[in-house]
Amino acid sequence: MNLLDAIILGLIQGLTEFLPISSSAHLRIAGEFLPSATDPGATFTAITQLGTELAVLLYFWKDITRIIGKWLRSFGPRSGSHAAGGERGVPRNDPDVRMGWLIIIGTLPIVIVGYLAQEYIRDTFRSLWLVAIVLIVFGVLLGLADWLGRRTRELTDLTYPHGLAYGLAQMLALIPGVSRSGATTTMGLALGYTRPAAARYAFLLAIPAVFGSGLYELVTAIREPGSSPFGWVEIAAATVVAFGVGLAVIAGLMAYISKRSFLPFVIYRLLLGGTLLVLLSTGVLDPL
Repeated sequence: MNLLDAIILGLIQGLTEFLPISSSAHLRIAGEFLPSATDPGATFTAITQLGTELAVLLYFWKDITRIIGKWLRSFGPRSGSHAAGGERGVPRNDPDVRMGWLIIIGTLPIVIVGYLAQEYIRDTFRSLWLVAIVLIVFGVLLGLADWLGRRTRELTDLTYPHGLAYGLAQMLALIPGVSRSGATTTMGLALGYTRPAAARYAFLLAIPAVFGSGLYELVTAIREPGSSPFGWVEIAAATVVAFGVGLAVIAGLMAYISKRSFLPFVIYRLLLGGTLLVLLSTGVLDPL
């Protein structure tokens, strides 16, 4: 696969990562229509996601540094402590400290399952039949959650059981077509959180999971050069493109969902999943 193919896939990654339409599904499908008609693979997908996740870091930089700083300081001496010379600690019930723990708890499911299910992630889960089905099913679930959700809770209302529920939803994103942001946002809406609150926590929760997966696949690519159909120049170019495009998309999405519903994304998922089923049924596309 050549540099132009990689840049096209990087553009798709940046455009779709934060939208609830599954970037991994779009990369999987797009690969079939490139001149080489090759699946970009789990390794390429995970590494290019590092680019879009860097966009999240930049966009939420103040929030992230504040959460990490307060979480670390929560282990230090508190106000009134007799410990000498230490920086005054932060109460364990501080909202940012709680958010730090919530992100850790919410990350555990995808770390555990992602490690244990590597064989399925690289093979079974990438079947286009499965991609088509989950595009439709999770599109319907997103629509129902957006329509029926109370949308009254804010991030300050987030509980540890809800954080774990978000994490279980994120775990499902190991299947292309589910969508990391789509699954976690759907869970948030179903639990009664506002659209911006559900999306904001979804983006923050994705940071350790995506960086962990991307770095793992980066090491895999170094150790096993044939694990990706792309070379390092192509992968680097796709990652840079994904970063630039992703930064613009995340800002636009946060502005959009503060005033509008997820209905356009639901319709898009249904149409894409239905089209994919037709193409597979008629033999235009090979499912594997």
